[in-house]
Amino acid sequence: MKRLLLCTGILFAATILFAQAGSAPGAPPKVQKSPAAKETATIGGKTIAIAYSSPRVNGRQGKIFGKDGLIGHDRTYPVWRAGANAATTLTTDADLKIGKLMVPKGTYTLYVDIADPAHWVLVVNKQTGQWGTDYDKAQDLGRVPMKMAVPPAMVEELKYTLKDLGKVKGKEKGKLTLAWENMSASVPLHVE
Repeated sequence: MKRLLLCTGILFAATILFAQAGSAPGAPPKVQKSPAAKETATIGGKTIAIAYSSPRVNGRQGKIFGKDGLIGHDRTYPVWRAGANAATTLTTDADLKIGKLMVPKGTYTLYVDIADPAHWVLVVNKQTGQWGTDYDKAQDLGRVPMKMAVPPAMVEELKYTLKDLGKVKGKEKGKLTLAWENMSASVPLHVE
C-alpha cells in the first residue's frame, strides 16, 4: 500500500512538472508567441549583444504601429519596449558611441520612441532586469535619432542585427538595426 501511494505521488508530481513545462514527454514543444532571441557581434575585438523577445506580425500587418495599433496599447506608448515580454537588453564589453551618445561598457535596456512614425529615436536606459513595459524615463542614459527605411519585404519576426563595418577613419564601426513589419530603423555605432 505504501508503494502504491508513493508511486501515485511521484506520478502526480511528474504530471504537474510536465504541465508547467508546457508539454508532456514525447509531445511537440510548445511554440512561444514571442520567443527569446539574441544578436551578437564582435566589433574591434569587443563583444556587443542584444537579448530580446521576438514578436510576430501574425496577420496584423498594418495594425502594429501607431496610436491605434498593437503597440499603442502599451502603457509606455509612444515609448516602445522594442521587443516583447522582458525588456530588451544591450550588453557591451567596450565603451561605445551610439550615434553621438557615449555608452560606457555594461548592460542597458533599449526602448524606441515612436511618437513620430517617420523619425524613431533609440532610447538607452540604465535600468535593467525589468519587464518591458516598466519604463522609467529618469533612468535614460540618452537618446539617439534613428535612420528610417522600408525593408524590401514585410518582416514577420522582429529582428535586431548588429553589423561590423570594419575600421573606418581609424574607428571600429558598426551598425545596429531593428526591423519589424514594414519598418526598419538603424543607428551607427563605434567602439571607443
